[in-house]
Amino acid sequence: MALYQYKGRNAHGGRVRGKLEGTDSNVIANQLLSAGVTPVEIWPARSALPWKEWLRLADKALRHVSAGELMLFSRQMYSLLKSGVPILRALNGLQDSTRNRSLRTVIAEVRDDLDGGRDLSTALRAHPKVFSPFYVSMVQAGEATGTLDAAFLSLFGHIEFEKRTRDNIKAAMRYPSFVVMAMAAAIVVVNLYVIPAFAGVFKSMGAKLPLMTQYLIAFSDFMVHHWPAMLGAVIAAIVAIRLFVASRRGKYLWDRYKIRIPIIGPIVRKSTISRFARSLGLSFRSGVPVVQGMDVVAIVVDNGYFREKIGEMKRCVERGESILQAATTARVFDPITLQMIAVGEETGDLDGMMFEIADMYEREVEYSVKNLSQQIEPVLIVVLAGFVLVFALAIFLPMWDYSQAALHH
Repeated sequence: MALYQYKGRNAHGGRVRGKLEGTDSNVIANQLLSAGVTPVEIWPARSALPWKEWLRLADKALRHVSAGELMLFSRQMYSLLKSGVPILRALNGLQDSTRNRSLRTVIAEVRDDLDGGRDLSTALRAHPKVFSPFYVSMVQAGEATGTLDAAFLSLFGHIEFEKRTRDNIKAAMRYPSFVVMAMAAAIVVVNLYVIPAFAGVFKSMGAKLPLMTQYLIAFSDFMVHHWPAMLGAVIAAIVAIRLFVASRRGKYLWDRYKIRIPIIGPIVRKSTISRFARSLGLSFRSGVPVVQGMDVVAIVVDNGYFREKIGEMKRCVERGESILQAATTARVFDPITLQMIAVGEETGDLDGMMFEIADMYEREVEYSVKNLSQQIEPVLIVVLAGFVLVFALAIFLPMWDYSQAALHH
């Protein structure tokens, strides 16, 4: 198929222009007429020069829109649409007011697609780095049910919770991360400079050293002479782990394992279930069919292990089973969640019960995140105390033995 440019007028008489793909100009004309656009002129589009096309693709790949900016965009779209402002006019106002160059470019391209006769969800789908499949599906459901403003409000709340959770986790992990880095730096300094100095003193004494001291001196000596190889091994291990986790199998195994990690695992599990419940509730409330909602939610949870379980639930629903039976078969939900799902099915308010489940787990996640530092600190204190104890015993035991022997002589 070839790319064609066109000019035309919409149902209101406004001028529109854009690009479409088709076998010939007649096909393009039929597409425009079916979209409510009367074609005025259609001509083959000029193929862009290779370096211009490369620059266009590079610019599109480097675009970055933060969660806060996307959250603000969703809230502003809700306010404008709720006030009765047309979509094109709302996007035009947001394009002029936003300070993010990438978002401004994306909004301009979305406006061009809307001028070309496409609907909003299709225009947003062309920018997957900015608008996730869940975001696009919610907008599409809002368009189909005539509740586009409510869809943007729901997306605003969803993004806000995700951003707040990430910010809280970063704040809670700041102090433990600083302690771990300081401990690692202390281990390097001690092994490269402190222990070699004491090793020379012990060697001049000629006394028999305790086993712990021998091990510590041997490790320090190995680190002094082979630190480039050790540094390379650490870097290689980090790169290998990142590549493994980036693979499909590695990500699945990591997603399955991280929900079992002490302290961190329960937070990840509750956060994932909360994301699942809220996304499914939003899908139900927006009129998205159950099976299609499962597909959207599987993308939103961002956990390969849960995605597999949601796929099992989808197949159970396709066989005619209830959501409660499907959730029970998945074996990832606790009895309280299953009980609330059962109540939702019995009362016909499954979307409302999904929001209750999401709110319950969101509160638990926020509480756990706020107390994360208090849970990690005892572990760090024990590890730090163990390091200091081993170092102190390894250094001072030989000196104690030497002083005792000197006193006897």
